[in-house]
Amino acid sequence: MIREKKRVLIVDDIEENLAVLTETLSAEGFAPLQAKSGERAIEIARKANPDLILLDIKMPGMDGYETIERLKADEATRDIPVIFLSALNQIEDKVKGFRSGAVDYVSKPFQKEEVLARVSTHISLREAKRCIEIEREKSERLLHTILPKRVAEELKNTGVSEPELFSDVSVFFSDFVNFTQNARSLSAKELIGELNAMYTAFDDIMERNGCERIKTIGDAYLAVCSISGKVSDHASRMARSAREIVDFLIERNKGQALQWKIRIGLHCGDIVGGIVGTKKYLYDIFGDTVNIASRMESLAGEMSICCTKKFCESAGPGFSFCDERVIAVKGAGEMTVCCLPV
Repeated sequence: MIREKKRVLIVDDIEENLAVLTETLSAEGFAPLQAKSGERAIEIARKANPDLILLDIKMPGMDGYETIERLKADEATRDIPVIFLSALNQIEDKVKGFRSGAVDYVSKPFQKEEVLARVSTHISLREAKRCIEIEREKSERLLHTILPKRVAEELKNTGVSEPELFSDVSVFFSDFVNFTQNARSLSAKELIGELNAMYTAFDDIMERNGCERIKTIGDAYLAVCSISGKVSDHASRMARSAREIVDFLIERNKGQALQWKIRIGLHCGDIVGGIVGTKKYLYDIFGDTVNIASRMESLAGEMSICCTKKFCESAGPGFSFCDERVIAVKGAGEMTVCCLPV
């Protein structure tokens, strides 16, 4: 693969210096650009985004110090490393250059070998910094993928995340009807592809409504609302998410030989959340609220949403519920449950 040549912008008002540096850099495989003034240097830097700038200090009009000040003030050019070229060799001149944002300083008259060495070093450092930044962004994306937003931010900022009690949140629990039977008709790749497509859609729906997935276990999907940011309407957000998920599957099943049908359980209350494990991060939620949401799911029919009376009341007047009844719920005794029409 042919590597793109690194662009070096040379800024000097003396034609001879431009010519010598251009020839020297070209011979070593760089792509030199030229500017004879600070104003022109800023213009080229914005358009060409060079990998490094060699900047003379003493120039008519805008000098090197003002030029670098403007470069560093512009978001488009602030990260470009600048090496000063100058006959000003007093220590205070060099200190001023470094304080203004320069990464290095080459004294005139310059030696070609020194210029090349410093240019190569700082371009390599910039590339290394870019790689580190890319890996950091990947790590952050991964954290946000496997952990709730607030937990990911806490880990990123402090390195730890303490278990926490969350009061008054809504919990969503679902699984697919006849999942084992459907799974037998698919290859491993096809099955994972189906689950990935559906869970991605579920995640999008949850995110759009201010809710978030906690985890999946096979065909089970667990989500919660109001842990990454306290909201008073968590139940209505989760009810809306549940409806949209059923609507999504109804639409997806149209014209498909393989029909995916879901059962959904909803409940609200207090939960405990925290990271389990030290080598592999797994964020999980615990408590009666989670268990009861799971019980509601087991009571739901296919493509239906079963919830507790408590959840119905929390969802507010924007939703109507039906089929209210009192049943014995394992681990919770008698409870009033109802259905959210889809």
